[in-house]
Amino acid sequence: MKLLLLEDDEATREQTARHLTAAGHVVEPCANGTDAIFLGTHGEYGVLILDRMVPGIDGLSVLKALRAAGVRAPALLLTAMDGIDDRVEGLEAGADDYLVKPFAAAELIARVNALSRRPPISGTAVVITVDDLTIDRVKRIVTRAGKRIELQAQEFKLLDYMMQHSGEVVTRAMLLENVWSFHFDPKTNVIESHMSRLRGKVDRGFGKELIQTVRGAGYRFGD
Repeated sequence: MKLLLLEDDEATREQTARHLTAAGHVVEPCANGTDAIFLGTHGEYGVLILDRMVPGIDGLSVLKALRAAGVRAPALLLTAMDGIDDRVEGLEAGADDYLVKPFAAAELIARVNALSRRPPISGTAVVITVDDLTIDRVKRIVTRAGKRIELQAQEFKLLDYMMQHSGEVVTRAMLLENVWSFHFDPKTNVIESHMSRLRGKVDRGFGKELIQTVRGAGYRFGD
């Protein structure tokens, strides 16, 4: 699998590339955000590996630019910043996973492999409609009753997941793992705050509420 690696430290970049190459991947390394944006928008990559704290255009800005350009490859952010707020900010920008430095090569390879196994959008419905709400998962367009709804990156991921599981009860644990890539409960109100904002955009003013709270269990989308 071809990987894009953004890392400004030469020794770390070379060492990381060696580990990934030894694991059977083809690595395209770069040292700055400008090159990462150019490569990311002109090549096909299985996973984007982006160091968040690079000088100039940092990894988070690179990710935002690539997502705005329609690049949908899974993204893994590397960072020395291990706070929950920092992780949430990265995931909000469109990251799929987060790895805190220093990390073991084995864990990096395992996370890259896990991201590569995620089913591509082409493997499921591109356009999903529930009631009068439609989501285009490729064009990243959401409309309800013909009216376009603008969502932030993480709100889109949350709605996408909920609509893929329409009619089912999704638990807090399911949302944390599949939307935020948290394999533990950070004990924050991140789900509640995002769900509240999402409701305000897709339900308020449309009459019928599509996002329902299932007391003691989680949430359900649709009937």
